[in-house]
Amino acid sequence: MTNEMIIQIAMEQSAIDSNCKVEDFKQFQNVVTVSKENVNARRYLKLPHICDLTSYGDNIVATVDEKYIDIVREQLPEIPESNILAEPCARNTAPCIAFACWKIKKKHPNANVVVTPSDALVIDTGEFRRVVEKALRFTDDSSAIVTIGIRPTRAETGYGYIAAADQLQTDKEIFTVDAFKEKPDKETAEKYLLEGNYFWNAGIFVWNVRTITSVMRVYAPGIAQIFDRIFPDFYTEKENETIKKLFPTCESISIDYAVMEKAQEIYVLPASFGWSDLGTWGALRGLLPQDKSGNATVGTDIRLYESKNCIVHASEEKRVVIQGLDGYIIAEKDNTLLICKLEEEQRIKEFSK
Repeated sequence: MTNEMIIQIAMEQSAIDSNCKVEDFKQFQNVVTVSKENVNARRYLKLPHICDLTSYGDNIVATVDEKYIDIVREQLPEIPESNILAEPCARNTAPCIAFACWKIKKKHPNANVVVTPSDALVIDTGEFRRVVEKALRFTDDSSAIVTIGIRPTRAETGYGYIAAADQLQTDKEIFTVDAFKEKPDKETAEKYLLEGNYFWNAGIFVWNVRTITSVMRVYAPGIAQIFDRIFPDFYTEKENETIKKLFPTCESISIDYAVMEKAQEIYVLPASFGWSDLGTWGALRGLLPQDKSGNATVGTDIRLYESKNCIVHASEEKRVVIQGLDGYIIAEKDNTLLICKLEEEQRIKEFSK
């Protein structure tokens, strides 16, 4: 029996176990199915699954810091080890994304790529999937770059914004991008909310590898040249050594500054799928249970009096008593106490210098 025959038999059984078709395992894009009981499934399986990941190909790539490799391997054991890319040092998002895209291009020169942060919450996964699939179709045979813009629900000062310009005649959901805006102050954020054509920048980008590598050669040539040098060593024994030698020489720059603010064919696809960036205290407060005064707490012994619209985070052994505050962050960790207005949370990095 050949390896191909063994893999085919395994796929046929996995298709029964996963309530899908054999062809689903051969697609480049991920497939989501509803788990169901099946009398022909392997008897030791407890169906339906809460969550199960199966892969017979190379269709998942995770890009992480070296210190997180073991966590990724533990949580995503089905991903081939060659698809977990470890940055030897932090160089912001442009080199990180280039690393993934150049390596993907080595095996899949016509691939479409979705770049998304790992620390965001998506509630409506069905709508998220629809929006991403639309963006993938739009970028498949073009030189377009699509960014997903989140329709704002409040005047948020913790996110950057995307200003939309003209609606496309060929697709009413997609707009050209007028500008990328830095995190605004409260007054400016309220203005963006009223104008209606400003969307939160979620850091979700869709493109094909031909486009992004070409665009980076124009607008980030130093980074592109480094990965052109690394390219021959991908999927060889030299890869790790070459990455450790050359990756640290990349300029530390975000993909927004390096590419998105300079490239010509940039589009925004506005969407609403229950997105929240868990990197902000305001977003975390919105997701936690709140008392009748709008306070959210994490900790075992937190007591609030005449206080409202606060978020409090403390270690389990600490008792926290708060009186008379409105709209504050109170956070304790490693013997450091932070007290800051929620509306000023974008200044926390400034305070910690």
